[in-house]
Amino acid sequence: MALKNKLGINNSAELARVEERISKTKAIKLYENNIVENCEVGKFSGLAKIHKFLFEEIYDFAGKIRTVNIAKGNFRFAPVMYLDAALKHIDDMPQSNFDEIIEKYVEMNVAHPFREGNGRSTRIWLDLILKKELKLVIDWNRVDKEDYLLAMERSPIKDVEIKVLLKNALTDQIDDREVYIKGIDVSYYYEGYNTFKAKEL
Repeated sequence: MALKNKLGINNSAELARVEERISKTKAIKLYENNIVENCEVGKFSGLAKIHKFLFEEIYDFAGKIRTVNIAKGNFRFAPVMYLDAALKHIDDMPQSNFDEIIEKYVEMNVAHPFREGNGRSTRIWLDLILKKELKLVIDWNRVDKEDYLLAMERSPIKDVEIKVLLKNALTDQIDDREVYIKGIDVSYYYEGYNTFKAKEL
């Protein structure tokens, strides 16, 4: 069964295809129209704005904190009852250097504040922080999918691996449309609608 959606799609594979197409189109608009330029970079409010814009045509919960507990594989994301406190903590985390920014990114991944679409939204959010603080972004085309997934899975316990992986993919081409497009192209690839899809508990 597919997640409840505004499009009335009941088949999960079909929903995956439509969601990919719509969210990619919206992500390009996000970039071209500077829609998130005025958001609070590094804050949950900014992430919620990104998520709402990407998914508001598909889900009623776009931009809203999830109300169910979810897990991916054997990893359980932050319980709903602690989510508000976790997001406040992340808002207060420093972001003045690369290590601090990735630590913040890892914590936001553990929080997984939305029911679906966390990966896509949070990678755009990460690049906005890197762009503002370091004048750098990630070239996601240089990040191997399997390495990324394994590093993110291990990151709550040990974040060295994800830091090395992402540091090696940094670029100063912060206004390069092609670099941004590459990130969108692989974002759904990372999200997955099989082994790596988050499940409601």
